[in-house]
Amino acid sequence: MTENSRGHLTFGQGTAMYVGAVLGTGVIALPALAAEAAGPASLLAWLALVVMSVPLAATFAALGARYPDAGGVSTYARLAFGDRAAAMVGWCFYFAIPPGAPAAALFGGAYVAAAVGGGTATTFITAAALIAVVTAANLAGLRVSGRLQLVLAALLVTLLLASVALSLPDARWDNLTPFAPHGWAAIGSAAALLVWSFAGWEAITHLAAEFRRPERDLPRATAAAVCVVGVLYLLVAFAIITVLGSAAATEDAPLGELMARGLGGGARWPAAAAAVLLTMGTMNAYYAGAAKLGAALGRDGALPSWLARGSVAGQVPRRSLTVASAMSFLALAVVAVIGLGPEPLVLLTTGSFVTVYAIGVASAIRLLPRRSLARASAFAALSAVAALLLMTGRYLIWPAAMTAAALIYLHLKGRASPPSPPAPEIIEKRLTPS
Repeated sequence: MTENSRGHLTFGQGTAMYVGAVLGTGVIALPALAAEAAGPASLLAWLALVVMSVPLAATFAALGARYPDAGGVSTYARLAFGDRAAAMVGWCFYFAIPPGAPAAALFGGAYVAAAVGGGTATTFITAAALIAVVTAANLAGLRVSGRLQLVLAALLVTLLLASVALSLPDARWDNLTPFAPHGWAAIGSAAALLVWSFAGWEAITHLAAEFRRPERDLPRATAAAVCVVGVLYLLVAFAIITVLGSAAATEDAPLGELMARGLGGGARWPAAAAAVLLTMGTMNAYYAGAAKLGAALGRDGALPSWLARGSVAGQVPRRSLTVASAMSFLALAVVAVIGLGPEPLVLLTTGSFVTVYAIGVASAIRLLPRRSLARASAFAALSAVAALLLMTGRYLIWPAAMTAAALIYLHLKGRASPPSPPAPEIIEKRLTPS
């Protein structure tokens, strides 16, 4: 990698990107939904998913450090299984952003509407504003969006920790009994609801080449993010159940109510602030990753070559970002016109990301050195991904449609020559003895 193409993301900014991608909008509402499904035993579902995240995150970190490229999982699939697999997984991720971004923005908008009033109109106006702000930050480049993410992550972690710490004096151990009111099998139902909260470990692989030292900083950022996300999720879930008790299962804004207990006053304003921070952090990380991926897909022939500009480390993929943002605005407009809530968008997006996980882990098993800790992590992650696929069920229809669309595109394009190979540094990494 030349000096001119060296990325700009630091260890701290990369950690913040990861925290934003994974510690997403799920923390706003999902603790209540999980508590409703399994009671206090939902804490075990949170713990199980935190544990499952470790090998999954380690696998993608190892791939990103070894093959730093804007294509991310698409590049790994190409190296492991060929062009068709690369196009399929690339389309699944890139076209998960149009439904996923409006869903996240609507979650944040709902909290703002609860604080200032205005109902549905405020929700959609806020959602559109969030998409616009995140798009503008990424159009300015990763120097700006990386710094923004660092600020957002710091504010978010401080706010969550303060809310938990100040509310814990109101915790009651009696609220943990009965521990499993709906039976132990309900823990699985709670875990299925929480899958949305743990998507994101694959997103930063598209930014691997944007790190100043990806081989060193990407694994470190991943490890730090796993610790931060795991601790925060468990603390928030524990506080909501022990402080709110049975009301946690019926509270529409459990995080807001927790903040009200800890910080005093009404729940609406601190909850709205947290929701906006969470939403912007998640969207910022995903837009950055998706924009780079779209450029890489254009470079490699899986999308129109017009999108290819910006695939090199240090460049801003403005064309790809503009397309992703325009599709997000279109999806938001469709939802507004037909009156759908964010739930269908969430489920379609989750199906796409689980598919990306599956292909990414399979690629890792094929690519990573034998008898290495990274490859062992990939095998451990395989069982976690299999469980996620079973939980996703019929909502795999969206990635199935994107897979078919990718194959049709490649067929109609009728390329006479193979696509351009991955960036030179990827080949160098690939040939370097482990």
